[in-house]
Amino acid sequence: SGNTEKQLMMLRDYGVTGLVATPSYALYLSEAVKEAGYPLSDYKLRLGILGSEPCTPAMRSQIEANFNIRVSDNYGMTELGGPGVSGDCEARNGMHFAEDHFLPEIINHDTGERLGEGEVGELVITTLTRRGMPVLRYRTKDITRISYEPCPCGRTHARMAKTMGRTDDMLIIKGVNVFPTQIENILINIKDIAPHYMLIITRENFRDSLEIKVELENVELLENYQRLSDLKKHIEAKMQSILGLRTKVTLVAPKTIERFQGKAKRIVDLRNQ
Repeated sequence: SGNTEKQLMMLRDYGVTGLVATPSYALYLSEAVKEAGYPLSDYKLRLGILGSEPCTPAMRSQIEANFNIRVSDNYGMTELGGPGVSGDCEARNGMHFAEDHFLPEIINHDTGERLGEGEVGELVITTLTRRGMPVLRYRTKDITRISYEPCPCGRTHARMAKTMGRTDDMLIIKGVNVFPTQIENILINIKDIAPHYMLIITRENFRDSLEIKVELENVELLENYQRLSDLKKHIEAKMQSILGLRTKVTLVAPKTIERFQGKAKRIVDLRNQ
């Protein structure tokens, strides 16, 4: 990652066919190609392998459309040896574990109790073939569920759903547990906004408040007060309905929110300042 112009030049000049990146940086690169007006015919990309942070369906679709490639979601952790713990198949019906190397379980985050198939909880991994530093029931802090049902692709290895958040990413606001991925899943289904946002948490007079700063897709919307007001109210109502939490939504111009070349940093918690 880093030095976007150089990355785009290398992708083109070396005829690169595969891109390995975080979803947020792959999206940033694909937008940079589009904005620069470079013809896609100059690029030989066929596949994007994404990981290190959650990739929503809307984000994946946008990367695929911008680059005209197929994107594969993958899961891994440095502590487990890096990427390759699980990954998408052709059916995109969950990420298959490499079960000859890893033994996955789902547990209750609070009690440590093992949960059954399809139940949502914290992913725990035991390595089976690592010799230098094997790990036993390593708590990943990632929230997901596991299916052992046969996959349409024909593979029989267990599959994990996309991570729904992390136990250490969970925000407690006015007594309500909120995961950033919940907010993202609401935003991606709303028209006229881009997949770039920031969550700003503040505390005043012992009361917490959450501001959601969201980029608009089109700068022209800023000139239409009524549409802007309606969109803001619509997003706030959705958040209230699904999260059970009153939020303040701020709509900003395109390219206002900082882009990150590694993992996206979307949370600014000012409560302890």
